[in-house]
Amino acid sequence: MSRLFGDTHRSLQDELGTRKLADRIEEIACKTEFDEETKGFIAAMDMFFLATVDHNGRPTVSYKGGFPGFVKVIDSTTLAFPSYDGNGMYLSVGNVVQNSEVGLLFISFETPHRIRVQGVATASRDDPLMAEYKEAEFIVRVKLSELWQNCPRYIHRYTRESASRYVPSPQCETPVAGWKRIDLMQDVLSPQEHARAENSGLIGIEEWIGQVKTGDPQA
Repeated sequence: MSRLFGDTHRSLQDELGTRKLADRIEEIACKTEFDEETKGFIAAMDMFFLATVDHNGRPTVSYKGGFPGFVKVIDSTTLAFPSYDGNGMYLSVGNVVQNSEVGLLFISFETPHRIRVQGVATASRDDPLMAEYKEAEFIVRVKLSELWQNCPRYIHRYTRESASRYVPSPQCETPVAGWKRIDLMQDVLSPQEHARAENSGLIGIEEWIGQVKTGDPQA
């Protein structure tokens, strides 16, 4: 029995004559444990895309970034990553709490290469790994269901220019998020964040939008 394909997939495969091809790809590529090569690839990544499901059953996808190694493969069937300060909506973590099924896409645009991970997630503020990540609000652990490597055929090649200045680092104080300096946001920030924003200098929303559109690293 297939781990990846349901009745609708099978119907399309049969209609288009690809069932045997799909079965062969699953046989070769689908794994239920992290091997050493996969562990090394994930450890080298500084970003990935996280797919979760919301309270209405709608899929949503988020970009997650950090320094290389911020995603840790704990054992042959478990990986973990930090959830840093975001916009206060907690869409990803909130989704994980109510629907633990998640998908992760790790992709290298330089190689190019990509690995897809399907699993069951939990989010905790008391995880022992909290001490290893400055300013982490949660640790998300994912129990692996399946992983597989996709072919790189349509991946465009890009080279990373620089790391985000906002990724928390033990070597320096994390700058205030650009949007938290917007004057219209000050009455809904915590007192501590409001004070930090004022110290960094308040800006108008149009100025911040302009920074985003022009790729200003201060945004």
